[in-house]
Amino acid sequence: MYDNNPFTVLTAVAAPAILTNACSVLALGTSNRIARVVDRSRVVMKAQAGADPKDPHYGAHARQIGMLRVRGGLLLRALRLFYAALGMFATTALTAIVGSAMVAFDMDLAFHAAAVFGFIVGALAVLGIVSGCALMVRETQLAVQSVAEEHELHIVSNAPAPQSPL
Repeated sequence: MYDNNPFTVLTAVAAPAILTNACSVLALGTSNRIARVVDRSRVVMKAQAGADPKDPHYGAHARQIGMLRVRGGLLLRALRLFYAALGMFATTALTAIVGSAMVAFDMDLAFHAAAVFGFIVGALAVLGIVSGCALMVRETQLAVQSVAEEHELHIVSNAPAPQSPL
């Protein structure tokens, strides 16, 4: 009824294993981005603490801190999704191995249940990666926007005062 080729199991385990590796890389990159947001938050908060509340930079620092909080939240949610997907892909790979053992013992009903379970968990894992990547794209947009605002603030604050015609 089923293929007795041992490479069939290897094929069923390979896709979740490759996606597990992809999740690991995404989680590592996201962790690094969180560390950068934390470092930048410290720098901006220190600059704001030393600024006069009437200084135009004070408000800019407050906006940056708010944006850094949003970015940190997006990154944390993405990291959670990547770790959840990582666990789900590992579960999918294990389910494929257990399901193949069920075939060897002629446990057809259990095999089909394992196949359905593995498919559902794998599909949820893919949704986790896609959702996490969408959050990363949004965070990247905010990072670019933040850099543009910093650049604009730097240009305005370092621009020479307009010359009086008199």
